[in-house]
Amino acid sequence: MRRWAAIGLVALLVVLAGCGSTTPNATDPSPATTTAPAGGDTTQESPGDGSTTATPTGAIPTTGSLSVHLINVDQGSSTLIVGPTNETILIDSGDWQDDGEYVLEYLRANDIERIDHLVTTHADADHIGGHAAVIDYFETEANGVGAVYDPGITSSSQTYERYLDAVEEHSVTLYETRAGDSIAFEGASVDVLAPPESYVASGDRNENSIVLRVAHGGSSFLLPGDAGREGEEYLVDEYDSALNVTILQAGHHGNDTSSSAGLLDVATPRVAVISSAYDSQYGHPDEAVLERFDSRAIQTYWTATHGDIVLTSNGTAITVATQQVAPTSPLELRDGDAIAPVAGGAVQHRTVIDVGGTEPIATDGGSDTPTATTVTATPTTSRTQTPTSTPEQSGGALAIATIHEDAAGDEFDNLNDEYVVFENTGGEPLELSRWTLSDAADHTYTFPSGFTLDPGAEVTVHTGSGQDTDTDLYWGSGSPIWNNGGDTVIVRDDAGTIVIQETYS
Repeated sequence: MRRWAAIGLVALLVVLAGCGSTTPNATDPSPATTTAPAGGDTTQESPGDGSTTATPTGAIPTTGSLSVHLINVDQGSSTLIVGPTNETILIDSGDWQDDGEYVLEYLRANDIERIDHLVTTHADADHIGGHAAVIDYFETEANGVGAVYDPGITSSSQTYERYLDAVEEHSVTLYETRAGDSIAFEGASVDVLAPPESYVASGDRNENSIVLRVAHGGSSFLLPGDAGREGEEYLVDEYDSALNVTILQAGHHGNDTSSSAGLLDVATPRVAVISSAYDSQYGHPDEAVLERFDSRAIQTYWTATHGDIVLTSNGTAITVATQQVAPTSPLELRDGDAIAPVAGGAVQHRTVIDVGGTEPIATDGGSDTPTATTVTATPTTSRTQTPTSTPEQSGGALAIATIHEDAAGDEFDNLNDEYVVFENTGGEPLELSRWTLSDAADHTYTFPSGFTLDPGAEVTVHTGSGQDTDTDLYWGSGSPIWNNGGDTVIVRDDAGTIVIQETYS
């Protein structure tokens, strides 16, 4: 109780400074704001209208990139957000059993020198297990912790006591946080959607997790902690379609009470990410959740098989990178190989999600000024054609020479006869390292690191498996990619910019 009295004192100081938890209404979407400058002086403002219907703040003008890191902490959760100016938010810190080791190793490996905002979604030990260690490390060996945000529901666990001890020992500013607040974060909007001022579910810790919605340009992320049935019902009732996001972190590690049909219907995520152990004693992620994702064609990533997951937004596209290749079809997740937490393990670019509604982009592979162009193939059975490429330029220019979507015989037995041929129609070599090739269903192939296409040279990307050469590359898919009845060939460069988008029917 002594520690919680300290929290109460901080909360009182915040209230006296004019920071209530008043929730804005739909006609005035400006939420209460929590500002934590580098110096740690934190103030809040509230619109003070007393309304009870909230709307998340819309996207703000985009500058630079924002990355969301799902750290593989085995059974637990920890998410790092790094903004365009390297401002940071750390949401949770993993399970108590590793005492913050996995998270601290990841932060050090990524040269994170300060945690500007430490968010405690709720007091469960698999979410705050590293809090004390993180605070101690950054306050004594790095550049500090700007502020801590807590929903205000206590726990009697030793892990929670150590967390409060660390807050008190290092005099870190602590805020009791509610729906309607937001975290001031340069280059993005970070809105607190829950818990409400009057807790739901009789004050259950999970159901009253701090829920954040992060927006950067046209991209958005919903991070619900361990909110379950009642927590999600509150979100749906309060925000409805304003919950719409690109990326959803599955609530409660994919527990069957979370990621409900009601939430998915209003959030309409393109991608879901799940944080849990491969052999979770709780059965996470639950098969019912995966079936809900599958029925909505939601591409799904799981820290247990993909390892660390990094989602990087430039405002118009989100690049997905993971440590390990694994299935992303929800019902095939468990077919992937388990991966243990690995400090500093490199992530590789896997796919790009277009979120900005921009037109296809042509580029010379290095230009900073892309030019919009739309390309449509002539409908034929085997699409061998005069290469369609970017406008004339002195550098390399990638073009599609042939689309051969209808393999001879049984396509499943002849996958390498399904292919796309590309040509460099420019005057200089074109490096395709980490460029991606995808179809309309977002199946994605990444060109090998170091692969370069010489002027006038062609390369064929086969759907099946084989040994890569200068003229032939292999997707490695176990099933056909290109739809015989019509599809779209999309090529993006290593920055996620669309280079070619060609539709055939």
